[in-house]
Amino acid sequence: MKKYAAELTGTYILVFCGTGAMVIDQQTGGGVSHVGVAITWGLTVMSLIYGLGKVSGCHINPAVSIAFALSGRFKAQFLPGYIVSQVTGALMASFTLKFLFPGNSLLGATIPVGTEMQSFILELLLTFFLMLVIMNVAHGSKEQGQFAGIAIGGVIGLEAMFAGPICGASMNPARSIAPAIVSGHLEHLWLYVVAPTGGAALAIPVWKYLTSDRDK
Repeated sequence: MKKYAAELTGTYILVFCGTGAMVIDQQTGGGVSHVGVAITWGLTVMSLIYGLGKVSGCHINPAVSIAFALSGRFKAQFLPGYIVSQVTGALMASFTLKFLFPGNSLLGATIPVGTEMQSFILELLLTFFLMLVIMNVAHGSKEQGQFAGIAIGGVIGLEAMFAGPICGASMNPARSIAPAIVSGHLEHLWLYVVAPTGGAALAIPVWKYLTSDRDK
């Protein structure tokens, strides 16, 4: 239960800070800026990894949990509890932001600027890159290596910086599910569930191939 509580708490903080930065940027007419939003996402993930990594591994992302299970580093029996905790934490954060900013129509929901296919491919590739990094810096299924927080937070900040204006750079189904449900913008949600999950899963066989001879 401590692991589930940590995942709920971590995902709450992630979505509250990350989408909160987006909401406040809209409310203040660009006061946070796109760069500031990207940095917020990266720093939040980095801080959470160091703060919660030893408790639950700080997955705070259903796609990451699924990929860890596929890699054999994470027991599948814990997967449903992790996903439920992550989505619940994200929903709680979006409801909090809805209470604080009732006039905001998006609440940080991920909306493609171009075509759905364009954003689908971007989300697939972004999450693939992210998961490759996670697999190489995480210990087991726990993102708690000495430099794990810096590496993973850096990748998220980088990807949000350049891809955020086009696809939202979600890389996390829970992060997209919550604001979509609370704001009522469900029209593109499928791609932000399928693409990140597929991208993270695709990274596992590639990682296994690239590291198969590492210890020989």
